[in-house]
Amino acid sequence: MSSPPFFCRRKPWTVPAALKERIPIDNRKYLRLVLISGAVIVIDQVTKAYILNAIPLFDSIPVIPNLFSITHIQNPGGAFGLLADQAPWIRKGVFLILSSVAAAIVLYFHHKTPKTHPWLAAGLALIFGGAVGNLIDRFRFGRVVDFLDFHIGNAHWPAFNAADSAITIGVSIFVVHLVFNRMPE
Repeated sequence: MSSPPFFCRRKPWTVPAALKERIPIDNRKYLRLVLISGAVIVIDQVTKAYILNAIPLFDSIPVIPNLFSITHIQNPGGAFGLLADQAPWIRKGVFLILSSVAAAIVLYFHHKTPKTHPWLAAGLALIFGGAVGNLIDRFRFGRVVDFLDFHIGNAHWPAFNAADSAITIGVSIFVVHLVFNRMPE
């Protein structure tokens, strides 16, 4: 009597050595990632949906005269209009790839961040949530909805949105860790 083929033989399953050596997963760290980035995404998408439905494109509502307005703008380019003059398929492809790669890198750094650095992990979660919020716009519209418009008279800072704000805060936290040598080893 011959033995069964190799694909029918049952061997007890053991954890591979490479998996045993990995960093243990801190579930609370990932719960905070989901909560922070999820809140950023929800706030970002809800505010953008409101702007899309309530304010016609290029209309502006002064909030603080000569300083701050809510202005409906749609940015086909990147930060500060980068690549805005390129063909739509080039812009969409470049920004979808760059945003996806950036989000993956942020997740990698978040995974490597020890629980002794909760502010750094929170900053990375803010960056991730903001990147995903703008990535959703790029998938849906091929451009990003911006509406926060700060200006002094006619001199305007480029309009931005809640996702951009989260990214800026997250990057600021990251830079503070870099400058004050608080990065994990």
